[in-house]
Amino acid sequence: MAKTPCSADALARIRAAVGEAGWVEGDAQAPYLQEWRGVFHGRAAAVVAPGSTDEVAAVMRLCHEAGIGVVPQSGNTGLCGGAAPDPSGSQILLSLRRMHRVREVDSANDTLTAEAGCVLATLQRAASTADRLFPLSLAAEGSCMLGGNLATNAGGTNVLRYGNARDLCLGLEVVLADGRVWHGLTGLRKDNSRYDLKDLFIGAEGTLGVITAAVLRLFPRPRQIQTALLALDSPATAVALLPALREAGGDTLTACELMSRTSLAMALAHIPGCRDPFDATHPWYLLVELSTPQAGDGLRGALEKALSRELEHGHILDAVVAESMDQARALWHLRESIPEGQRCEGASIKHDVSVAVSQVPAFLEAASTQVETALPGIRVCPFGHIGDGNIHFNLSQPEAMDAGAFRARWDDCNRIVHDVVTAMGGSIAAEHGVGQLKVAELERLKDPVELELMRSVKRALDPTGIMNPGKVVR
Repeated sequence: MAKTPCSADALARIRAAVGEAGWVEGDAQAPYLQEWRGVFHGRAAAVVAPGSTDEVAAVMRLCHEAGIGVVPQSGNTGLCGGAAPDPSGSQILLSLRRMHRVREVDSANDTLTAEAGCVLATLQRAASTADRLFPLSLAAEGSCMLGGNLATNAGGTNVLRYGNARDLCLGLEVVLADGRVWHGLTGLRKDNSRYDLKDLFIGAEGTLGVITAAVLRLFPRPRQIQTALLALDSPATAVALLPALREAGGDTLTACELMSRTSLAMALAHIPGCRDPFDATHPWYLLVELSTPQAGDGLRGALEKALSRELEHGHILDAVVAESMDQARALWHLRESIPEGQRCEGASIKHDVSVAVSQVPAFLEAASTQVETALPGIRVCPFGHIGDGNIHFNLSQPEAMDAGAFRARWDDCNRIVHDVVTAMGGSIAAEHGVGQLKVAELERLKDPVELELMRSVKRALDPTGIMNPGKVVR
């Protein structure tokens, strides 16, 4: 791991490479050095914000020559400390915020080329202006940036229909550890002339190179969108409903979000604009969205027919179908407010895990039982993307317990949940990445052969270990 101190000469050369516009100093450094949740804090020898790929390459060449560690960062909205420097003060924090151009929208090829510092919402608007859809959608889309989305292979609410960030990317521009640039900005759907190198860098969290730009896939913009909130008795019912919803909507099923009553109640209690659409409370809820680029109103009829059938069979306890886009947004507001609502309830221990969709009910039952036995009074707040098996298994402190004492049980809770996930063949890092938060758990649980293959790739592309040291794999 690179921890070479930065000499005054090296810092002067790096400063010259980015110019005064790209040199961040004094109090202005603070937002870059702390993860937004406040869990990870660090120090840096310098914070730089290059304005072009050439400037990123110049910084990387200088750091490679001097053996200085580099921490790439875009929106700094991550949850695992992947974009935070360590406490040594020996690393360069390289922010991509100034690289925020949409370079091209090719409507005929259904692609958009943009730089890593573009905010996700900006990309969505650029696609919409061209009458297209860029479907990656996250709660942080107003502040998260493309570089981080790709570096963590971000998921979000539309994975069921469109896939992860990896599935939405056709080509990359990447600055390597030694400052060379891989010009892989291709918009081709078919190219069997090479290894698919982009997949090495997507999801690597800046440990193999710095993503500076990407070619993204666009899709026809939806003309019909139908949203419904279903009240259910169990997660098993939610899983059983998926085939019926797919039968009714085919590939128009865009999102399928599971929420427990405990998690929803926290949003209702604390977040303005949240209102329970049902007269009675229910144990579980399923937020469903169907969308299609075809004009007309046939989608609503298909959804209502499917829901009516499932209500008659007793599979659904109650249902609300949005009558307008405002009502649809209100239903989504409930789902998107859960994390903030949980924050208002005190300390939390979060898990971003995935299992096979068929295993979700068994996982929820086993993990809930084990953490409740280990820590009586703990409040289990599961919610997430049941359509792709990704559950945010969050735990809130017991009401009678001190926040500090609860956080001291972090490792215990992690071990319980991650052991259940691993026993079911799942993943302990479904869409938020590994960062520095889960490195030790990865080493504990990953197959040794897989870990060695990861380390081999790391050594091949970053032989001096300067790329985001201490993250993902050691």
